[in-house]
Amino acid sequence: MDLGKSIIFIGLCLTIIGVCIYFFQYKFSWFGNLFGDFKYEKGNIKIYFPFTSMIIVSIGLSFF
Repeated sequence: MDLGKSIIFIGLCLTIIGVCIYFFQYKFSWFGNLFGDFKYEKGNIKIYFPFTSMIIVSIGLSFF
């Protein structure tokens, strides 16, 4: 495949994943709230580092 077709394919995959997450977000409510995900909120400062969630995504993409 040439570069243009690859970019279009990746864009379509991301769009489909985004639509699924948007419409089925209640099924993904656990994602980002796992043990090991760092959240800090105080005043205007909000820091969020989804460490455990990204490990799960990385493992899943490794098998894909």
